[in-house]
Amino acid sequence: MSKRTAPLLPLRDIIVFPHQVVPLFVGREKSIAALEEAMGASKEILLAAQKKAKTNEPSPEDIYEVGTLASIIQLLRLPDGTVKVLVEGRRRVQILEFLPNDRFFTVEYEDFSGPQESSIELEALIRSVHSTFEAYVKLNKRIPPETLSVVSAIEDPSKLADTIVVYLTLKLPDKQSLLESASPTQRLERLHELMQAEIEILQVEKKIRTRVKKQMEKTQKEYYLNEQMQAIQKELGERDEFKNELLELEERINTKKLSKEADQRARTELRKLKMMSPMSAEATVVRNYIDWVLQLPWNEFTNDNLDVDNAEAVLDEDHFGLKKVKERIIEHLAVQALVERPRGPILCLVGPPGVGKTSLARSVARAMGRKFIRVSLGGVRDEAEIRGHRRTYIGAMPGKIIQSLKRAGSQNPVFLLDEVDKMSTDFRGDPSSALLEVLDPEQNGTFNDHYLDLDYDLSRVLFIATANTTNGIPAPLQDRMEIIRLEGYTEPEKMAIAKRYLVPKQLEANGLNAKNVRFTDDALELIIQRYTREAGVRNLEREVSSCCRKSAREVVRHGKNKKILVNEPKVAKFLGTWKYRYGMAEERDEVGLTTGLAWTSAGGDVLMIEVSIMPGKGKLTITGKLGDVMQESAHAAMSYVRTRADLLGLDRNFYQKVDIHIHVPEGAMPKDGPSAGITMATSLVSALARLPVRRDVAMTGEITLRGRVLPIGGLKEKALAAHRAQIKTVLVPKDNEKDIPEIPKSVRQDLTIIPVEHMDDVLKHALVLEDPDAFYTRLKGGAAVAHQEIQAEQGAAH
Repeated sequence: MSKRTAPLLPLRDIIVFPHQVVPLFVGREKSIAALEEAMGASKEILLAAQKKAKTNEPSPEDIYEVGTLASIIQLLRLPDGTVKVLVEGRRRVQILEFLPNDRFFTVEYEDFSGPQESSIELEALIRSVHSTFEAYVKLNKRIPPETLSVVSAIEDPSKLADTIVVYLTLKLPDKQSLLESASPTQRLERLHELMQAEIEILQVEKKIRTRVKKQMEKTQKEYYLNEQMQAIQKELGERDEFKNELLELEERINTKKLSKEADQRARTELRKLKMMSPMSAEATVVRNYIDWVLQLPWNEFTNDNLDVDNAEAVLDEDHFGLKKVKERIIEHLAVQALVERPRGPILCLVGPPGVGKTSLARSVARAMGRKFIRVSLGGVRDEAEIRGHRRTYIGAMPGKIIQSLKRAGSQNPVFLLDEVDKMSTDFRGDPSSALLEVLDPEQNGTFNDHYLDLDYDLSRVLFIATANTTNGIPAPLQDRMEIIRLEGYTEPEKMAIAKRYLVPKQLEANGLNAKNVRFTDDALELIIQRYTREAGVRNLEREVSSCCRKSAREVVRHGKNKKILVNEPKVAKFLGTWKYRYGMAEERDEVGLTTGLAWTSAGGDVLMIEVSIMPGKGKLTITGKLGDVMQESAHAAMSYVRTRADLLGLDRNFYQKVDIHIHVPEGAMPKDGPSAGITMATSLVSALARLPVRRDVAMTGEITLRGRVLPIGGLKEKALAAHRAQIKTVLVPKDNEKDIPEIPKSVRQDLTIIPVEHMDDVLKHALVLEDPDAFYTRLKGGAAVAHQEIQAEQGAAH
C-alpha cells in the first residue's frame, strides 16, 4: 500500500464512518487551519477521534490511530469565528506518523481495509442483519421508516456495516472498535449482537410505557367515574338506599334463628358496616360476609320420613340387590325413630365403577325425605376447597361444605362426597386432612370454616362418601367412616337391572316406548356376555342406549307404529361384531398353563399364567409387567418346587440345566399382589413334570416356602369372574371358607369350590393325573420322611 499525507481534524465525542455524510462545527484554530489547508488542496481531510473529549490541545498520543479519510462537501464560516463543515467519509485509514507542523496536524497514512469476502455464511449473515435492523427500526421511533428502504438496498457487507452503525446508540469505544475492525464479517456479527441487545432493551421500554399509559388511563377513568357517581348520589340520594339496605340486613338478623355466636358476629359486622362509606372496598367484604351468614340454614331442618317399610320400598324400587347398604340405611332410620337426636352416620360406599354408588345416595335422600347435595372431590388438592379462605384474601369464599349447605337450604341433608379416593395433595395443603373434622361425629358438631370463622353444626348431616378403592383414602379418614363394599353384579342381577331399569330408562330417553321396541332375554344376555365386561352396568346401559338410538332411526323412517323386536341378530346388526370372548376357559388341557383369579378395581378377572422350560443354565425370567410382590411370589413358588423336586420326579439339580420363563399375558396391564402364588407354582410343576393342568380349574391363594396356602381378599369378585369364564372348579385357601357364603347362591350352585391348605392339595385337584390319590399320598409321605430326616440330623448335631 502507498503512503500518503493529509491534514488531520481531531474529533470530540463523534466518529465518522465511511459513506456517512455529517456536519461538523469546528472552533479550534489548529482544526480550522487544517480545513483551510484541505480546501486549498484536494479537499481531503483525515478525521480521527480523540480518546478524551475534554482535552483541548490533544497530542498525537491522545488521538486514535485508525480514522476515516473524508472529502469536504461544503465549508461555511460563521460570524462568531467558528466554521461549519459538511464532510463525507470515504474509507478507513491508519495513521502511520505525525509530521512536523506547528499550524495544524499533518499525518502520514495508509489505507486500512480487509480482504474481499464472499461465502454462503456471509450471505446468510447479511440477510440476518437486514431482518434484525428492520425489527430495530420498528421499535425505535427516532429512526425514520424510509431508512429501511435505503439500508435494504445495500448488498456490500462493508458498506452495510458502516451504514447501520450510524443508527445505533453506542458508546465511543464501541464505535471505535467497529471502525478498527477490517473484516466486514466480524463487523456485521458484532453489529448483529449489539442490535439484538438494543431490541431487548427497546421491548422492555415499550412494555413499561404501555403499562404506565394504561395505569394512567385507568386512574383518570376511575377518578372521572367516581366524580360522576358522587354527583349522581347527591341528586338521587344514594345514601338513603344504603341506609335502607342496612335496615333490611338488621331486620334479617332479628328474624333469622342464628346461633348465639353467629348472632353476635353478625351484629358486630353490621355496626362496622354502618360506619363505612358505601363505596369502600371493605364495605363490600363486610356486606358479603353478613349475606353468607344470613343465607346459611341455621336450625332449619327437613322432616325425616321415618317409615321403615316406605324407605325399603323406595330403595328397592331404585336399585336391585345391594342388600348390605339398604340394611344399614333402614337401621339408621329405625334408630332415628327411637332416639331424640341421633348422630348422622358417615358411610363410605366402596366398589368398582358403575355399580350404583352415586345413584344409591340419591335414593337414600328420597327414601328419607331429605334434600340431596353432591360434591365431587376428584382432583381436589387445596385444603381451602373444604374449609374456605380467610377473609383477608381478595375474593375469599367459604369452602365446598358451607357452599353446598347454603344451596341445600337445610341443616340435615344427605351429603354425598363423591370420589373421595381421588383427592391429591400439594403445597396448598391436604384436603383429606381437612375432611377429618367434617367426617368425625365427635367433632363435626362445631365445624369451623375459615371464611365464616363460626362454629357450624354438621352432626345432623347424613354424609355418604364413595370410592372405587380404599387405597387412595388415608388411614385416619378410613377410621372415621363405616366402609360398605359394593361388589360387582352377577349376570342374573345384570339381567334383572337391564329389564327393570336400564331398558325403560333408555326407551324414554330416546323417545320410544315398550310398544315400539322390545328386547328379548336372549338379546340382553348376548349384550351382557359378548359386548360388556365390567363389574357394574355402565357399559351395559351404553350398549342398550346404542340399540335404542338405532331403533329410533328405524321408527322415524317407517312411522311411529313401527314395531321392532331386538333379538340376537338385531343386536349383532346394531352393535357390530362381538367385543369380548365369553368364557375364557381354555379349549384343552395344556402343560404349563394355569388359570388364576385376580381382583381389579372393575371387579374380578381371570389371569392366565404360562411357564416355558428351555435348555439353559438356571436363569429365571419373569415378564408381564408384574409388581414387586408378584415377582416375589414367583420366586417363592420356584423355591417350593425345588424343595419338592425328588417327590415330583425331578432331578435334584434340574434348575441348573434349564432356563425357566414365567409370563402373565396382557403385558401392558400392571399386575401385583400375592394371590397368584399357587397359580405360578402349579404352572411350574406342570411345565417341569410335563403334566397338563385341567382347563376347567381356576385358583387363587398366596404360597409360602413350605407350600402352605394363605388367605386372600376379593373372593366374591374372583368367584364371579370364574363363573363368567365358565370355570367349573375353584380352589380357594382354607382360611377363606368363611367368605364363601358371601358369594351369590346362583354362582355357588354352578361352581365347585374346594378349600385347600397346602400346595399338595392344589396339585392333586389341578393336574391331569392317572391316579390323583396315589400322587397326593406320595407327596405327603415324602414330606413326612423329609421332615423326620431333618429332625434326625438336628438330633445328631446336638
